[in-house]
Amino acid sequence: MTGLVGVFDSGIGGLSILQALRDELPQSRFIYIADSGHAPYGERSDAYVTSRSRAILAELLSRQVQALVIACNTATAVAIEQLRRDFPDLPIIGVEPALKPALALSQTRRIGVMATRSTLASAKFQTLLASLAGQAEFVVQACDGLADAIERSAGNDDTSDIKAMCAKYTQAMGSFGNNSGQIDTLVLGCTHYPFATEHLRELLGTQVQLVSNGPAVARQTRIRLLEHALPATEQPEPTETTARLILLSTGEPQVLQSAAQRWLPLMPAEPISTASKLNV
Repeated sequence: MTGLVGVFDSGIGGLSILQALRDELPQSRFIYIADSGHAPYGERSDAYVTSRSRAILAELLSRQVQALVIACNTATAVAIEQLRRDFPDLPIIGVEPALKPALALSQTRRIGVMATRSTLASAKFQTLLASLAGQAEFVVQACDGLADAIERSAGNDDTSDIKAMCAKYTQAMGSFGNNSGQIDTLVLGCTHYPFATEHLRELLGTQVQLVSNGPAVARQTRIRLLEHALPATEQPEPTETTARLILLSTGEPQVLQSAAQRWLPLMPAEPISTASKLNV
């Protein structure tokens, strides 16, 4: 089980991070937990999110993971510092809205940020935003219900709610484009939101840059694995007990299964991983 990386999110959104991790670390092995039975985190209390994060981490440690990626902006903002204090020897990598990468890309210096209400209200996000004061104007938008709509679409292919919410929230943010005063870069500040890229592109056009945090998280994970001398490139022969990808859900496993088949390209010759029910 050496070099096994645990990844979790409140649902299927963290698959966008897992996809980037698998691109960055193609030889590594992963366990992904979708805590769909207790979602959405973005509309839960801090105490609740911290409790769920601890429960999921305990489960992953029982499976001998040697590193953890919190593939959820809300759980990172609320719980990561406590988890790091509790487990100082475990590499724990979190996510945050990609404001700094967006700042490097923006020409109009007007940047949109779509995220959950919990993420935007967190001290961690507010600290990040304050650190960039004066460098650009950030137009933040709480997107209530969007992550949940994306979650539901994985099970029934109905994207009408996603389209409606994307239209509602982008319209509320103002004008998008490359002209002065327009938003030319949009941060997807929830790991679910990259799965709405197609709909956002239809609304905003190709001139607006959409920025997610998957690639940056994956690079940071590789660095942390190397720092802790974990064999990130070890590749045992896949078996039932050493599968390169294990999918678990506290909700309906078929939803995670469908989402993985749709949004998570499998490696060459990799068997399709079947999502299992997890009672935590």
